[in-house]
Amino acid sequence: MNKQLESLIGAFLLFIISLGIGLAGFSFIEDLEFVNALYMTIITVGTVGFTEVKELSQAGRIFTSFYILMNLGLFAYVVSVVSSYFFEGKLKSIFKSYKSSMEISKLSGHVIVCGFGRNGRRACEELQKSGREFVIIDNKAEIQELIPESMRWYIGDATQDENLKTVGIERASTIIITTPSDASNVFITLTARHLNEDIKIIVRASNIETEEKLYRAGADKVIMPDMLGGMFMAQLVTKPIVIEFLDLLNGVSGTSYHLEEVGYEELKSQYQDKTLRELNIPAKTGAIVLGVKDNIKGLIPGPSADTFIGIDDHLIVLGSDETLKKFIKEYKRGLL
Repeated sequence: MNKQLESLIGAFLLFIISLGIGLAGFSFIEDLEFVNALYMTIITVGTVGFTEVKELSQAGRIFTSFYILMNLGLFAYVVSVVSSYFFEGKLKSIFKSYKSSMEISKLSGHVIVCGFGRNGRRACEELQKSGREFVIIDNKAEIQELIPESMRWYIGDATQDENLKTVGIERASTIIITTPSDASNVFITLTARHLNEDIKIIVRASNIETEEKLYRAGADKVIMPDMLGGMFMAQLVTKPIVIEFLDLLNGVSGTSYHLEEVGYEELKSQYQDKTLRELNIPAKTGAIVLGVKDNIKGLIPGPSADTFIGIDDHLIVLGSDETLKKFIKEYKRGLL
């Protein structure tokens, strides 16, 4: 916000300095009292051509000539800066920045997304779809024009401690780092881990050599979009049906099928500490339990009906929009 106001404040200060020079000049050279000196300053700056309060001396005319020349460019600059804030949307941008900053200060347990490029934008869209609170931080001022109104953002360098603190790094649950520079990503990872030991860090990497450095810096998960993209394209040839099924699971195939993740704590009390057979999810809702994340055994794909759902366990459920709505209504807490 300070950077956005910099040119406006600068123009205002230049205008005040110009008025001060005019007041001082007319007061000392022409020995005018304050009101008359101010009047002469204003009509000179405004070039309106009103009557002078008295006949100017030779020194006064020389001063006035140079003062007019000085203010010709200054007045045009001030008018252009002020008009840009009203007609080019800069005033609206400042208001948006202020509003976003106020909202960010109240967030807790949110996600921080560093960088709003291709990967960052996609991450934000997915977070928004899932209803997660998040804030974007990017060092390019022009990026704010591309960010939707519904998203919170902050313009700043994520490698700086103060900027990460501003977006609530100490209160955040997760940080997703998607900047194109591997060196910056390593530095942001180190900084984030230092400021919040418990935060989950997910980082983008371009080079395989950087992966190990990121894990050493404190990353929980390193994603390499280029490598994943190449593997995906190859598997479209070698395993096309598998990829079609994965697209179905990820909800990118144009179908209404999606995955839902539900933790033990999110289940209604009557459905806690039960086996999948006792939960009977497919019969009640039509949704399918694809997997269970057990707090001891880890991820269990295709769990048996005798799989017990206890503390810290998670269900991974697949279903259509309709069946997942039924599942959420029947099994999750706090929803009617």
